[in-house]
Amino acid sequence: MTDGGSIAGNQSVPVIDSSVPHSARIWNYWLGGKDNYEVDRIAGDQFREAFPGIAANARAFRGFLSRAIHYLAADAGMRQFLDIGTGLPTFDNTHEIAQRAAPASRIVYVDNDPLVLTHARALLSSAPEGATAYLDADLHQPDAILEQAARTLDFDRPVALILSGILGHVMDDGEARGIVARLMAALPSGSHLLVCDGTDTDATLNEAQERHNDGGAVQYRLRSPEGIAAFFTGLDLVEPGVVSCPLWRPAASEMGVPVAVDSYGGVGRKP
Repeated sequence: MTDGGSIAGNQSVPVIDSSVPHSARIWNYWLGGKDNYEVDRIAGDQFREAFPGIAANARAFRGFLSRAIHYLAADAGMRQFLDIGTGLPTFDNTHEIAQRAAPASRIVYVDNDPLVLTHARALLSSAPEGATAYLDADLHQPDAILEQAARTLDFDRPVALILSGILGHVMDDGEARGIVARLMAALPSGSHLLVCDGTDTDATLNEAQERHNDGGAVQYRLRSPEGIAAFFTGLDLVEPGVVSCPLWRPAASEMGVPVAVDSYGGVGRKP
């Protein structure tokens, strides 16, 4: 395990293909960000025209992620985080939330979009007590992720594995469950799994996603709430379990009654 404030996992200059839409940049666009290209905005607008609620889904993802990471750091005592499929840096990134609660937290970000890695190096920095690393790696290669992450994280101590909006890009259910199982098998007792992904709970969203998959390079698999819950097999679910993202421990400061959206999330602890 390496000590220090901020560690770059890949020093090569990334090559960014602005001719093909990428999920991280499309989500950045839906969240009102500026780190995207015309091809991403076109794809995002086409999807939003077919399913206007996608922006609310994107915001619900971010809200759930913020609350769940705060829980992991402040309440569950997690001091190590492996965030795979981190997406483009935005407000309240994983290291910012975790290190506000526990400055000594160590975070490894993993993504395979060159634009994400470029911005991660430029914008993400660690509290001096902790560490942050950025890896250019793919979810389909869990062993490579674990090997590189071990330079920053101590796998003899609990780790919080974060898979936010990424498992939908693994189209086969068995493969997706196998990847999660492989990653969790490498983590000790007391580790936690955080998952949130889009669900097939709205016919209009299902149609929009199917059309998007047919015409675009970015494939995404909407799963049932039960399918998302299956990723937590063998873990102890944290209350309230796997629920629509806005319903997972909504903040007391949030105005009004939380409204369910077509994305579900949960947190589980490895016994």
